[in-house]
Amino acid sequence: MHDYNAQRRAHWDKVAAGKISQSIFSRAYQGRLAEIYGLLVSPAQRVLEIGCGLGDLLAATRPAYGVGIDFSPELVRQAGQRHPQLNFVEAEAHTFKLNETFDVIILSDLVNDLWDVQTALERLRPLCTQSTRIILNLHSRLHQPALGLAAGLGLANRTLPQNWLTTQDLENLLYLAGFEVFKRQKEVLLPLPLVGGFFNKFLAKLPLFEGLTWTNVLVARPQAQPAQEKPIVSVIIPARNEAGNVEAVFSRLPRMGAETEIVFVEGHSKDDTYETIQKAIAAHPEWKCQLHKQSGKGKADAVRLGYAKASGDVLMILDADLTVRPEELPRFYEALVSGKGEFINGVRLVYPMQEQAMRFLNLLGNKFFSLAFSWLLGQPLKDTLCGTKVLYRKDYERIAANRSYFGDFDPFGDYDLIFGAAKQNLKIVDLPIRYQERTYGSTNIDRWRHGLLLIRMVAFAAFRLKFI
Repeated sequence: MHDYNAQRRAHWDKVAAGKISQSIFSRAYQGRLAEIYGLLVSPAQRVLEIGCGLGDLLAATRPAYGVGIDFSPELVRQAGQRHPQLNFVEAEAHTFKLNETFDVIILSDLVNDLWDVQTALERLRPLCTQSTRIILNLHSRLHQPALGLAAGLGLANRTLPQNWLTTQDLENLLYLAGFEVFKRQKEVLLPLPLVGGFFNKFLAKLPLFEGLTWTNVLVARPQAQPAQEKPIVSVIIPARNEAGNVEAVFSRLPRMGAETEIVFVEGHSKDDTYETIQKAIAAHPEWKCQLHKQSGKGKADAVRLGYAKASGDVLMILDADLTVRPEELPRFYEALVSGKGEFINGVRLVYPMQEQAMRFLNLLGNKFFSLAFSWLLGQPLKDTLCGTKVLYRKDYERIAANRSYFGDFDPFGDYDLIFGAAKQNLKIVDLPIRYQERTYGSTNIDRWRHGLLLIRMVAFAAFRLKFI
């Protein structure tokens, strides 16, 4: 391994010294990668990059605290001059030691150059919390012959011998090192300046062209670990014209975690929902409850108010129509605290439904949106409009802090949370439930008007999550 690394160190020292110039393709490719990582990593985080080179990609993530590691002393020296706000360390990927943890760890085009990929990945574990994200990219093996041909024609630099791992190889190595991959995307169709923008931001994302892209991006997280302590659970119940369902909440809601809190948010009801909740809370002193009257409009506003008032570590949404049975909520709780997922999304489209639980056109619409969202997010998502979603407060606060990226565009709140979870690289897990008919009242959704709004939101999100 010593000779292997020495050869590579000498090569990259020559690159840093300008003795090996970068081709126009390489510069365009690196520039596009910097854009991609700048979008994958939210600003103001603790970011570590292994194999950082000149530090440009690390700088593109706009970290609150950034550390770059590279084995080339000349690259480290120049990186420090280019980006004095960041920290650079000369060290080997196989042997470096740091006594701190990071929110994001980046390995960009590094694994194909390593002597022992598994050892290098295992060194990352002490640097991780359960929320840490490992983001890697590696060249598609499809382009191995093309790179050789381009180098032979003088259009690209010759590369040192590579591992040429497949994405399956890398996912397996990550698993052996204690990580799981949950998000995948293909990037860079044409590494050229100017004209490359259209190809890389649009065509590269279409199924017909994805297989021709130059690099595969993987997002991984530490393998699931159960929560060490039982968290407090807050169940947020937005309620509008739901007086007839209130008492059933108290009789049917299971207790979860260290404590279960019920947070009602009443939203301009035409019946006596608010008064009914007041009476029910008084009649059930054994439950910890809050009741708030919504000043704004829409379910999203009600849920955000409930989140802001809740005291729990775990935040759950339960629609007051109880078409998702309260008895199902412990499954959501267990999926979250066991570490199986970080955003648990209810799915109504797996089990057969009661006859009037969902109208046929609503069902078709939900299936369309599930396909669209799975493509947009790079993670499977079968049902986008099931009202029940569960996540940790700390993750919701990250979503809320970065809400300006999408804007306040979603009156329901479902899409705001799903888009936000995807942007924060949370692992989304679908949890099937049996969807019930309403026993009181009628739906507050106008399926035609709101359906058109949802189509506009998907189109909007495509240009914030996919075509970027």
